[in-house]
Amino acid sequence: MNVLIIEDEYHAVRRLQSLLEKVMVELEILAVIDNVEESVEWFQNHVHPDLVFMDIQLADGISFSIFKEVEIESPIIFTTAYDQYSLKAFKVNSIDYLLKPIDEEELQKAILKYEKMNKASIQPDLSSLTTLLKGVQFNKKYKERFLLKNRDKYTFLLSDEIAYFYSEDSVTFVVTVGGKSYVYDDTLNQLSEQLNPEHFFRINRKQILHIQSILKIHNYFNNRMKLELKPKLEQETIVARDKVKAFKHWLGA
Repeated sequence: MNVLIIEDEYHAVRRLQSLLEKVMVELEILAVIDNVEESVEWFQNHVHPDLVFMDIQLADGISFSIFKEVEIESPIIFTTAYDQYSLKAFKVNSIDYLLKPIDEEELQKAILKYEKMNKASIQPDLSSLTTLLKGVQFNKKYKERFLLKNRDKYTFLLSDEIAYFYSEDSVTFVVTVGGKSYVYDDTLNQLSEQLNPEHFFRINRKQILHIQSILKIHNYFNNRMKLELKPKLEQETIVARDKVKAFKHWLGA
């Protein structure tokens, strides 16, 4: 079976690949794509795969946008951090979904469902799904308020007061536009699902930036980009090579 993975989180990709190799005897992963634009290009220029695993929130926006540009012929299993109640209607359309972090048993059930559909030549109703997805996308709410603990006190921040998030030694930090730094409980992977992609972009595994924090952009070796931020971050702020195209699209969106 050949599979396409559309997912922008490095660790989520690694976990999904590892689990797929365990539960599927014959597997060929055709590509891993992390943004809407390249996904559309891929579907326009390749034979569609047997199965697609698709994250809902990608580097440059919501994956539902792909359906507006191209007609996908493959069954899709969504991978998402949405709760099961907001997505229960996906089951009605013979499209499955998996909640992150992906559970091996749930993945096996989703694969079995696909195999039964494929054996019976049942095609998912993507036309009605498109209408459903528009409604889900419209109702998506992003985290706008953040409660931070600082010793025996709490600090309350709005998203526009945040310059960036970064991780160091497995600890997540949030830095305000005024340069104050706080420890934050959630991981960058969790934050990626919670933050508004119009304002925040994860440039690499260790940093998520608010667009207002970007001061200067420089070309960097190996087709990457180097950023200067305000306030300054001591870590190097390099846009990963596989995110450069989506980053440019995000800046110009």
